[in-house]
Amino acid sequence: MSIPTIDRVAQRRLQNDPSIWRDRWPTMLTILAIGDIIALIAAFMLAYLLRFYTNWPIFNEGSSEPQFYATLMLALVPSWIALFALYGLYKPHYLGGGTQEYTKVFNACTLGMLLVIILTFLVPNVVVARAWLLLAWLASVSLTILWRFSARRGMYQLRRQGWLTERVVVLGANAEGRAVATQLKAAPIAGSHIVGFVDDELAVGTEVLPDVYVLGSSTTFQQVVLQHRADAVIIADTNLVRERMSLVQGAIETLSQLNVHLSPGLFDLLTIGVQVREQANVPLLTLNKTRITGLHAFSKAILDRGGALAALIIFSPLLLLIALLVRLDSPGAIIHRRRVMGVGNRTFAAFKFRSMYVDGNARLTPEQQQELATSGKLKEDPRVTRLGHFLRRTSLDELPQLVNVLLGQMSLVGPRMITQDELHHFGRWQHNLLMVRPGLTGLWQISGRSNLGYEDRVRLDMHYIRNYSIWLDLYIIFRTIPIVLNGHGAY
Repeated sequence: MSIPTIDRVAQRRLQNDPSIWRDRWPTMLTILAIGDIIALIAAFMLAYLLRFYTNWPIFNEGSSEPQFYATLMLALVPSWIALFALYGLYKPHYLGGGTQEYTKVFNACTLGMLLVIILTFLVPNVVVARAWLLLAWLASVSLTILWRFSARRGMYQLRRQGWLTERVVVLGANAEGRAVATQLKAAPIAGSHIVGFVDDELAVGTEVLPDVYVLGSSTTFQQVVLQHRADAVIIADTNLVRERMSLVQGAIETLSQLNVHLSPGLFDLLTIGVQVREQANVPLLTLNKTRITGLHAFSKAILDRGGALAALIIFSPLLLLIALLVRLDSPGAIIHRRRVMGVGNRTFAAFKFRSMYVDGNARLTPEQQQELATSGKLKEDPRVTRLGHFLRRTSLDELPQLVNVLLGQMSLVGPRMITQDELHHFGRWQHNLLMVRPGLTGLWQISGRSNLGYEDRVRLDMHYIRNYSIWLDLYIIFRTIPIVLNGHGAY
């Protein structure tokens, strides 16, 4: 089987294809910049009104000087936009996914305000109210992130309709290449349109995925990219020999507008994190013993311990009430201690309110036992008590794990905890999983909960480990609240 080459009619259609992102992004970036300007103006004006017109006792009296602050705002807005540009906030590859964009907004606004503070020290005649500086910083961060969040929702809708997407060629139709392409095809909001594969093993025209074919070999790579007007290539074939790779590299250098991405491949084995060092002028990669280190580890520890302690205090009446109801609902202990895997391949007892009958396993049919072994969950679980169904649907049964967080055995956000028997489902990724504390919530919680199979859980956990940031933790916590309240995907 072979696929036809693109004729002139198809070429004209391709030129009008909304997915040609390099022709559409300037408009989107202009809209994004205009929105940033409006958000910053609103932030500075809001800070001015709060500081000088609320009469709050925490603010000392002082002159509002409208003309001075108007001039200051007019100077700060273009300065902030310039900082945004320096931080890459108008580069397409930073936009539309993950928390990196929000982190850059926070850093740019913080640097901008620090520069203003330094200016007030260097130029004595420039006197800016300290409260206005603080309020302007908080408002600029909050309103700009809110605008970016809203703009991202609009971008997702455009991508579902085929706009603002990259035309991507995958180099390598091996298992890795197919997995990457499948994942990108399943997420249209990611903005990647897979046009086909380049592979040396399969014949041209081979259907690798539904409606996705092999377009050529590595020797015709440049021709394939030009013919199909690809915007990017994902190199997924880690077995390319040097001779063939040189052909691809030469084509990439010739096609200067082509974006080049490397699929995780062997790099996924390094999600534990590495440091580069030299010994006798030999560069060596040293693997970290824990994935989250330095300032990230400190900030995560503060968030975990502080959040867990505050939650235990706030929910203490609820915890006592649930404990009483568990005792009255069925015979057995109030707290169930589940042995799960922790950091460094060490097990610990994760605390949960008991939601099953003591003789629960005896209530399973052979078919249910098989389903449980395969997926780790049962939608109709006869082991679960009447109260247990409610506790699981609302995740209230997991509240005692706040104690595990305080003890340093778990985090508020992290991979889903697993038992020793479940570890084999994670295959070669299990060593990465055991270098990060399991979490009360995580990407699995906001992406389907119990509806997810092990394959999806592995993918989400590895994504979290690779892309960890304190902002990702805060985003997941924010997203968890409505999902838990409506009970989606819980059983």
